[in-house]
Amino acid sequence: MIELPVISSAKTARKPDWLRVKLPTGPDYARVRKLVDDYKLHTICQSGNCPNMGECWSAGTATFMILGNVCTRSCSFCAVATGRPTEYDTDEPRRVAEAIKLMGVKHAVITSVNRDELKDRGAEIWYQTVRLVKETSPQTTIETLIPDTKGNWEALARMIEGGQEVVSHNVETVERLYRNVRPQARYTRSLEQIQRTKAAGKRTKSGIMLGLGETGEELFKAMDDLVQNGLDILTLGQYLQPTKLHHEVIDWIHPDTFAMYKEEGLRRGLKYVEAGALVRSSYHAERHVNV
Repeated sequence: MIELPVISSAKTARKPDWLRVKLPTGPDYARVRKLVDDYKLHTICQSGNCPNMGECWSAGTATFMILGNVCTRSCSFCAVATGRPTEYDTDEPRRVAEAIKLMGVKHAVITSVNRDELKDRGAEIWYQTVRLVKETSPQTTIETLIPDTKGNWEALARMIEGGQEVVSHNVETVERLYRNVRPQARYTRSLEQIQRTKAAGKRTKSGIMLGLGETGEELFKAMDDLVQNGLDILTLGQYLQPTKLHHEVIDWIHPDTFAMYKEEGLRRGLKYVEAGALVRSSYHAERHVNV
């Protein structure tokens, strides 16, 4: 049994000091904000209330969210709106590609809401977006953070054949907590999606939020499951409650614990682990595109 560092209780008067972030400011942040607004694009940075938005946007990068900003899922952790989406915009791939070119980013991250009501889960828009980014910015590497296709493996194949270097799919939490955290998802199905992505020759990535009530041993089991299904890269970050209607924070994870989890993940066979309180799926994504 591995002895874990003490995890402080969430029942404190305020967030720990290590979770403080600066408000987004500066000319580079304003430039990216204007591009996103002018091209009528959605970003998970805004929709997901990402704590790193100021840092990333000030560096001239952003994670684009395609297929609208209304999700068909109702995960208890997520700040993205849930409901019945409108029909998707077929011109969106062009606008995303043009915005990425104007921003001059070296590594772009693209994600989307779940579109379970679509027969192809939005796969064609995924394919066209990646293809157009590659055509207009051939030097730009791409990571796509794709949703659960609910076992539609033809849709998965289309989503990942556009030429992106990294394909990410987040399991989000340990298996025991799926019913409360991801009620419309299945842990084993997400593992199979990662396995199929690896079998297609892609560099694979996933993310887990900590502080939802998982134990260290449950996290280690998840790491083993992911490695056995072909995962290359794992991100670990602190869950932050978007509103009082969302899942509560059970634990604040200490930075020393994140450091230990990183070492343990590498020891168990992962090629790269990004771990820290403010780490999110696309945080420092450019660092592991070639691992």
